[in-house]
Amino acid sequence: MILLLDVMGTLVHDPFFWEVPKFFELRMEQLLAYKHPTAWVEFEHGQRNEQSFLRDFFADGRDYDHEGLCTTLKESYAWLDGMEDLLHDLRSAEVTMHALSNYPVWYKWIEERLELSRFLEWSFVSCETGHRKPAPKAYTYPADTLGVSPGECLFVDDRESNCSAAREVGMDAIRFVNATQLRDELEERKLL
Repeated sequence: MILLLDVMGTLVHDPFFWEVPKFFELRMEQLLAYKHPTAWVEFEHGQRNEQSFLRDFFADGRDYDHEGLCTTLKESYAWLDGMEDLLHDLRSAEVTMHALSNYPVWYKWIEERLELSRFLEWSFVSCETGHRKPAPKAYTYPADTLGVSPGECLFVDDRESNCSAAREVGMDAIRFVNATQLRDELEERKLL
């Protein structure tokens, strides 16, 4: 069984929901109302570079401290409780693991800070593949690339919509709640 893991909100703390609104001194609902409607998705698809995304972060084109935002993000990436230990145990059990993540080139910052590559391959990040969950190709592309059927993959994500989409193409999927719950479900599937 190949384990395909979401990264943000599953393995790693996502600063978008806490640190980014704080950086801009906005409430989350304000940030969502003011941000550019498509720039982030385009950045995650690899259709925008970092400079273009930062320039167009806000729909009205307002100026802000680009470097400050990047620094805030870099300093905020952290393991979710228990996940580093769980990945260590999975690696020790010789479970093959790959990232299946919607994220821009900033995934390299996560790697620099946390070294996820000790445990998994950064194989399927949307900015590199051009496929974003929950599109079916986001799941079938990894299986095809790895030369396995979707049924030979187990997908883990904190969003039920992404898990449901994986199940629709024939993958088993676990909605992540916390490390203890995920460990229990992996033990049930005899991966640990």
